[in-house]
Amino acid sequence: MSNTAANEPTFRESVDLMFNRAVALMDLPPGLEEKIRVCNATYTVRFGVRLRGQIQTFVGYRSVHSDHMEPVKGGIRYATSVNQDEVEALAALMTYKCALVEAPFGGSKGGLCIDPRKFEEYELEMITRRFAYELAKRDLINPSQNVPAPDMGTGEREMSWIADQYGRMNTTDINARACVTGKPPHAGGIAGRVEATGRGVQYALREFFRHPEDIAKAGLSGTLDGKTVVVQGFGNVGYHAAKFLAEEDGSIIVGIIERDGALVDDSGLDVEAVRNWIANHGGVRGYADGTYVEDGAKVLEHECDILIPAALEGVIHLDNANEIKAPLIIEAANGPVTANADEILRKKGAVIIPDMYANAGGVTVSYFEWVKNLSHIRFGRMGRRQEEARHQLIVDELHRLDEQLGDAWSMTPDFKEKYLRGADELELVRSGLDDTMRIAYQSCSQVWNERDDVSDLRTASYLVAIDRVATSYRAKGL
Repeated sequence: MSNTAANEPTFRESVDLMFNRAVALMDLPPGLEEKIRVCNATYTVRFGVRLRGQIQTFVGYRSVHSDHMEPVKGGIRYATSVNQDEVEALAALMTYKCALVEAPFGGSKGGLCIDPRKFEEYELEMITRRFAYELAKRDLINPSQNVPAPDMGTGEREMSWIADQYGRMNTTDINARACVTGKPPHAGGIAGRVEATGRGVQYALREFFRHPEDIAKAGLSGTLDGKTVVVQGFGNVGYHAAKFLAEEDGSIIVGIIERDGALVDDSGLDVEAVRNWIANHGGVRGYADGTYVEDGAKVLEHECDILIPAALEGVIHLDNANEIKAPLIIEAANGPVTANADEILRKKGAVIIPDMYANAGGVTVSYFEWVKNLSHIRFGRMGRRQEEARHQLIVDELHRLDEQLGDAWSMTPDFKEKYLRGADELELVRSGLDDTMRIAYQSCSQVWNERDDVSDLRTASYLVAIDRVATSYRAKGL
């Protein structure tokens, strides 16, 4: 970025600006508005771990933005860029995100200033367990008060360590596994959690394309089939979003942007092949198919129908916003469009599906995992075979008709197999996620289309979310 970066608001300032834009259109008492805006508390911890023959000190944060509902929910990220402002802004975003998708949580966020790639696995485990200990002893990890999840730089492995550490500290807590979500399936996790945010992006786009008036505002038409897509960031979220859109919706992935550059191919890139190449070579450089572009950020400006920034915040900013050609941008990452860039893009007529809604798939499926842990039974276990037995009655009756009518009528060959199979946990999770993303979008779209003073989906999302938080606080007597 050039010197115009000095004129850019920080990520936290961007969140505050967007909050202010929304509450200006609401009739909230000033005291309640301030209560919703401020971050309740941030805990900073500095702890030592003996590594490689000496004590190393690490700095971590856990921020609670709003406890209008408890427990509070939000990921823990491992990155050298982690700081208090960023963690507090992300915690605020979590509050609004949970309210928007009606997950019964307040907003929280955590972070550790660390580059996880510089440590061996056993070292990372020691660091993670000590961080978890420091948070858990202050109830900043607790199934009923504060429930972390994976974020940038963390995953199933780290969540499993945290859950185990909490369990060791609370040996009589029967709900100990619910202290964190995003765990591996064998450690109390849930099917579909790893892919959840990327799957949520797909479901968000599908729902957008069910609203003709919204599609028209982006200057698009038709369905996702054949739409060209550029994905920035090919980690967990970007990869899964690209994979599902290409394989299931017929979209064409024309650009993939990674740390070391980008790949472009207007006829479409092979998502799996690129993923495997990155896994083996650490980046996209040297990949045989498609054109390699060393300055990957320039590919954000590539001609496409849909742009999916799925990595860091602030990648679309004052310097490049005017050059962005995509008529539809869906924020799979948190805060990838700065407040200034948002204004430029809106004036250009681009439609932005905001992060608060677009990447809520992760917290939605985390909610399902938390419920599963508290109920101590996997989804589908009680009802699946009973569902199959009821379906069997219909299939048997159809068989009887089949035999009576002969060639005049017959069942489709694979109908019986498809109809008989009861829904397993993964199918139930996907169904719940799809339903959540649909209903949340509909509430935003309604505000966007019915209110003359609301010109974009981001403002609509904030209005819906803030109103729900305000309603919760009023119910508590505030």
